[in-house]
Amino acid sequence: MAQRFGGKFSPGGDDTKGGPPPAYAGARVNPVGARANMMFVPSVLLGFFSLGAGAAGLAFGLVGAASWILGAWLLREGLKAEAEYNERKVAHRPALPRKILAGGLAGIGMAFATLSGDSGLPAAIVYGGIAGALHLFSFGIDPLRGKGLAGADSFQKDRVARVVDEAEDYLRDMDSAATRAGDRQVISRVERFRTTARELIRTVEDDPRDLTAARKYLGVYLMGARDAAVKFADIYTRSRDSAARSDFLALLTDLEESFGQKTKALLVDTNSDLAVEIDVLRDRLQREGVRIDRTTGP
Repeated sequence: MAQRFGGKFSPGGDDTKGGPPPAYAGARVNPVGARANMMFVPSVLLGFFSLGAGAAGLAFGLVGAASWILGAWLLREGLKAEAEYNERKVAHRPALPRKILAGGLAGIGMAFATLSGDSGLPAAIVYGGIAGALHLFSFGIDPLRGKGLAGADSFQKDRVARVVDEAEDYLRDMDSAATRAGDRQVISRVERFRTTARELIRTVEDDPRDLTAARKYLGVYLMGARDAAVKFADIYTRSRDSAARSDFLALLTDLEESFGQKTKALLVDTNSDLAVEIDVLRDRLQREGVRIDRTTGP
């Protein structure tokens, strides 16, 4: 839907606490590019040209078009899942290899498209294999292994990855609810809170020992924020209640401050641990007779 342009000094603009525009904080490039969207075009053309190919040609053409449409949709979802995987430091591999399946469907669609033109089965197999291989070469394959932190055991990795997956799901639900409400300021504030929450998520990924201290924030608090966003969207889409809007924006402000303070606290603890490790190492070096001149640069 169309959105009215606005800003800090526009009517109804968000002028709380200044700072950089929330639309640019934590902005990410859409992983689905024009190449992936263009994969829907051949299916439409195949279905159209199959209308005059007779009964068998029409059947083969429609099956091929359906395969291409499903493959194009899987490709879009696979690119999104791969982008999420690459952004995280601790992540499971995608449960469904969408990009690989999309390549297979591209080959199947090409085989049926070949058969719709009265070509033989050998030609269909050759063209289908080439199309599938070119698809995989162009878009790549899905991540096939999970990734985590060096030195962390598998149980610890699974705990962090599971909590992060749940937290990201809550944030996506909040985005969907804000979009459904259709208020520009609410959408911007939810985006800003999402950026703050993801800073806490990345801090936990950097040091899984912080998971115990942050689990309530990434679980209970985010789930409550998601539920509040859904209820606000339900109310606001029906009545455009300004009081509900003000209460929800105030809640987002409190959540943003709380999550930011928690992130800073975890970073301070991490820096303290580093200082302790450095002091211990220096003591060991001095006991070994190594003299350290702290006034000399590297």
